Amino acid sequence: MWAVETLGVRPADRVLEIGCGHGVAVSLVCERLDGGSVLGIDRSVTMIEMAARRNTDHVAAGRAAFQVAALHEADLGDARFDLVFASHVPVFLRGDPVRELEVVRAHLAPGGRFALPFQPLDPASTGPTVERLARVLADGGFTVVRRHVAELPSGRAGCVVATDGRS
Repeated sequence: MWAVETLGVRPADRVLEIGCGHGVAVSLVCERLDGGSVLGIDRSVTMIEMAARRNTDHVAAGRAAFQVAALHEADLGDARFDLVFASHVPVFLRGDPVRELEVVRAHLAPGGRFALPFQPLDPASTGPTVERLARVLADGGFTVVRRHVAELPSGRAGCVVATDGRS
């Protein structure tokens, strides 16, 4: 999956996936971990149940955990993540994510990365979506460190990566 490849997951990373759905990305992230872990959150009980089943071995090994929650309601305690990512989460694509960006900032480790990979149905919207997401992150106090557009067999995809602009 291109989105996970473009994240640059490091073996010891502590990762948070917002909107983990069926847990496909969690599986791919876990394959890159050695000492790190990933927490997948999703507001759907059904999706979390499916993700946990898909990742039974990773959960048993302590590499993966799941929580039913919207980001702003998640019980993250004092956890800090080296990488936070959200693929196709509507609030970042077309909502007003002020509350969500504050949660990400509160749980992003120093030097941590926040990535928003996506693949739109209309390939022509990829470039404009990258720029819109970059503005959303910059307006939210993040520093955009990378804008990426890729030509995939399935169409164009994009990703915006940022760090906490206050650190």
